[in-house]
Amino acid sequence: MIPLSVLDLSPIKEGGDAGRALHESLELAQHTEALGYRRFWLAEHHNMPGIASAATAVAIAHVAGGTKTIRVGAGGIMLPNHAPLIIAEQFGTLAALHPGRIDLGVGRAPGTDPRTAQALRRRMDNSVDTFPQDVQELIAYFQDGVPGQAVRAIPGAGSHVPVWVLGSSHYGAQLAAALGLPYAFASHFAPNDLEFAIQLYRQQFKPSPWLQKPYVMLGLNVFAADTDDEARLLFTSLQQAFINLRTGQPAPLPPPVPGYEESLDPRRADMLAHVLRCAIVGGPATIASGLNTFIASHRPDEIMVTAQIFDHAARLKSYKLLSEIHAPQGA
Repeated sequence: MIPLSVLDLSPIKEGGDAGRALHESLELAQHTEALGYRRFWLAEHHNMPGIASAATAVAIAHVAGGTKTIRVGAGGIMLPNHAPLIIAEQFGTLAALHPGRIDLGVGRAPGTDPRTAQALRRRMDNSVDTFPQDVQELIAYFQDGVPGQAVRAIPGAGSHVPVWVLGSSHYGAQLAAALGLPYAFASHFAPNDLEFAIQLYRQQFKPSPWLQKPYVMLGLNVFAADTDDEARLLFTSLQQAFINLRTGQPAPLPPPVPGYEESLDPRRADMLAHVLRCAIVGGPATIASGLNTFIASHRPDEIMVTAQIFDHAARLKSYKLLSEIHAPQGA
């Protein structure tokens, strides 16, 4: 059995606000912890009306403080937006507060639009081209200090916070392999290079002090309900959100709309089918079949489940139904 984890974007819904979104994220973390899910990760996005986790380390502290055993982390921190020392201090602090429970996934995308990226970074000359060096600098801050070391992360030094490389292309796969780090692929929204990236990672992987063999976690949309029809209705919230994003009009997560997919023009319907093809939507039998096919096709070491469901009770139920089909902690 493959372990299951949770990726939560802390969705701000139509008619709701960030406070409610973060409260529901904590409720989801407590719920999935009780069900046996392994990790609960939040993601850094900026200038997104439908995502409340922009201050990702703060959101992680909120969730970790309200849970006891589940690992909590970032999926991920967009490292080009930050100095590695700042991230090392933030996650070193989290590790000091919650020993053995904090993960740090890092990515090289900005997590936003170009204008907002400039507002975050102020100067754009320090670009994503420094990402490999920044990752190595960040990892070094988490190691034990050495005599004469001029700059240390305090808290952070000696915390050995696990670092993951996130990606949606072969770039991150090659970097994770070269550094001997675990690799998480964003197949839940960018499945194009899925097969090539994980094959490249596994072939080029070099053992390291942190990891002796390749470890792949894949993102997967799972919308589970009592029936296929009910699940497909819930799924229309995510479909609408993607259309809004791809047309330059990001918005709070909308409520489901009956017949939404049938109302789309063919071009938009094809786009959704393409970007969301790593999605399993349906009742228990459909979920079980789809999950078995996904695992057989890609052989992940772990699956990170995400479910942008408008109704909070339905979202909790989706994760519970999945846990009844597939034991989250695996073998």
